Amino acid sequence: MNAAVIDQEELELFREMVLRALEREVAPHYEQWEKDEITPRELWRTLGEAGLLCVDAPEAHGGCGVPFEYSVMLVTEMARLGYGALATNVMVHSDIVAPYIAHIGNDEQKDRWLPGMVSGDVVGAIAMTEPGAGSDLAALRTTAVLDGDEYVINGSKTFITNGQHADMVIVAAKTDPAAGAKGVSLFLVDTTLPGYAKGRNLEKIGQHSGDTSELFFENMRVPKSALLGEEGKGFMYLMQELARERLVIGAIGVGAARGSLDMTIQYADERTLFGQKLKELQNTRFRIAEMETDYRVNKAFVDQCIAEYSRGELDAATASMAKYTATEMQCRVADGCLQLFGGYGYTTEYPISRAFIDARVQRIYGGTSEVMKEVIARSVLGR
Repeated sequence: MNAAVIDQEELELFREMVLRALEREVAPHYEQWEKDEITPRELWRTLGEAGLLCVDAPEAHGGCGVPFEYSVMLVTEMARLGYGALATNVMVHSDIVAPYIAHIGNDEQKDRWLPGMVSGDVVGAIAMTEPGAGSDLAALRTTAVLDGDEYVINGSKTFITNGQHADMVIVAAKTDPAAGAKGVSLFLVDTTLPGYAKGRNLEKIGQHSGDTSELFFENMRVPKSALLGEEGKGFMYLMQELARERLVIGAIGVGAARGSLDMTIQYADERTLFGQKLKELQNTRFRIAEMETDYRVNKAFVDQCIAEYSRGELDAATASMAKYTATEMQCRVADGCLQLFGGYGYTTEYPISRAFIDARVQRIYGGTSEVMKEVIARSVLGR
């Protein structure tokens, strides 16, 4: 990965374009999507037309070929504006699935899937988590057995972001069940093929408009050309690509925290309590000072990690640190901000309540905080 010199003026122009597109295409509808507990499928094509999908994908495959910073800024702005579910959906599509194909896929696979992901005609998902495996990727039970020129996939997945709308799913499956982690392979699964089924759209306490699904594979036959990379190297690919995923989740946490602080600072300036503005009370001032500091420290670290990733220098442990500290901070800030709103913060009338419930899953998906701490500990103390 080659580091590119970022033109800050161009990046700011892109940010302004993103904000205009979100104000036009998302803001008028987001409340209804949250009530519906899913976004319309057509939204993906709308996002594609607005240039908001897979922006750092190679130009040869439909993308803009811009630096990683553009892509991470896009989902960070979505989070800052309170569109937590949308930020997660787009992050999975653009910052997880597309890079797997761009980095590991062959030319045929890139030509088949990336242009559609850029346009929104193809929605991408990645299926790792299973009902009995959770964060333990080596314990996967989904199998892919080679039969002639096809692999036969059997198993199930859960908590799959974009599962309801997905046209293509990267599926982690065991091609050699006896080999543990070394027996895992990845497949680019066309969801129109027989044997694939999506379950219900899971009801969640937050990120309501982001579809999160169960997936089922019953004697599903996929061609050998669906194998992503080499057989048996799936776990290695997952470890290789998880750094970006975890970093972007951390960046989303930073963006969401900024949004929570901004709305709380505005509220503190408008709200009167005990004959004073809320912002004049010492408790308010101290809490805002603490949370602003917490935010800025984490933002500085995440920005450093973004620069390291762009230079090809970000290691797994440091990416885990970014996810762990930024998402924990996001939850602390959302909780502290909600407290300053008082009883109003517990109503859906004020968006701080959504920021609070949307934040909680950030410490779970992409590897729980506990898993992050173990990854970090191994880098410092060994196994």
